[in-house]
Amino acid sequence: MATMTTPAVTKSVDLATQSVRELNSALHTARGGSWRVTRPDGAHNLAVGLDAPLDVRIDGHAGYYCAGMNQHATVTVHGNTGVGTAENMMSGTVRVRGNASQSAGATAHGGLLVVEGDAAARCGISMKGVDIVVGGSVGHMSAFMGQAGRLLVCGDAGDALGDSLYEARIYVRGRVKSLGADCVEKEMRDEHLADVRELLASAGFTDVDPSEFRRYGSARALYYFDVDNSSAY
Repeated sequence: MATMTTPAVTKSVDLATQSVRELNSALHTARGGSWRVTRPDGAHNLAVGLDAPLDVRIDGHAGYYCAGMNQHATVTVHGNTGVGTAENMMSGTVRVRGNASQSAGATAHGGLLVVEGDAAARCGISMKGVDIVVGGSVGHMSAFMGQAGRLLVCGDAGDALGDSLYEARIYVRGRVKSLGADCVEKEMRDEHLADVRELLASAGFTDVDPSEFRRYGSARALYYFDVDNSSAY
């Protein structure tokens, strides 16, 4: 006998008639399912603090801190996002079909953040284990004080990439305007090519050649204070 499957029911929230507080309250109560958010019109704090395997689609632009503190959920924004997208994310997936403003993925501990367009300044600032894939370019001071995780940029990077970096790995396909304090270019070995392949596959960027990327990491000269390096602090 053939097994019958029940199609997933998509619940819809129209932010022209319901508040962000009502949306987030409903998402926090839900333990699963698919959700569609319409007419967001750049509202802040959409789909924040989710801790269940929800599938949330936002049809339009989102404001500050969209999908912040995410755990387990998949959030897809069909538009651009403001400052702090996926800030402090722990797990799950956040995908921005457009561009992201400053500090995307800031302090995030885990999960995957994909920005299909460009990300502005300080992308991945103080990242602590998240994987971030940017289809376009990133602005200045991206991965500033990055502690763990991986940042992959298919376009260019602005000034002071990886400033004061710890152990995060950075891969850039295009031009790097300048490197920050204690950030240096490093050899691309087989393990790093595997890293790039994995990240590209997880982001769905299967037409990008992993061999075109360069790797950047910490020179580890600033781990402990040394008077000879005082000008770099």
